[in-house]
Amino acid sequence: MENDIQQAIKVVRAGGVIIYPTDTAFGIGCRIDNHEAVDRLFKIRRRPVTQAMPVLVSSMDMALAYFDSPSDIVRRMMEQHWPGALTIVARCKKDLIYSPIRGGGDTVGLRMPNHTVPLTIIEAVGVPILGPSANFHGEPTPYRFEDLDRELVKLVDYVVTGKCLIKQASTVVDCSVEPYKIIRQGAVKL
Repeated sequence: MENDIQQAIKVVRAGGVIIYPTDTAFGIGCRIDNHEAVDRLFKIRRRPVTQAMPVLVSSMDMALAYFDSPSDIVRRMMEQHWPGALTIVARCKKDLIYSPIRGGGDTVGLRMPNHTVPLTIIEAVGVPILGPSANFHGEPTPYRFEDLDRELVKLVDYVVTGKCLIKQASTVVDCSVEPYKIIRQGAVKL
């Protein structure tokens, strides 16, 4: 497992795309500050660039560097539910988040997963990574290693094996509006 993670770190640092386990599902990711890698990931997943993609961070401090003046509600949700299965959508510093990740808008969905694999990778690379589920757009979410689409696996640079802990999607909450709105009900109940 340790060698697996070290290899994944090398690949992500170099601008590669990986598949990795999280607390919720298997994710597909790359560093968010490498536009070529982000564009490639969108192509691999066949995801329209008008649809925002979730981003994984390794700490609240990292999230605060990307959220633009987060509200008390955002801060409270981070404190209560991170690390965990809650993706928080809020206004972001647009100059730090490449447009396709934001779906062209001014918000980003951030999550701090409760899983050592992505946390170790993000900490080592020093920047957030993309965190959508490792599937082709519109296909079923892979909660087990065996569920990964072999065609998708062939298109990435490295796959970290491992287990997803809760095998349920994250809850997505939009805090860019008042009152906040649940976009997807998942593992976390608000």
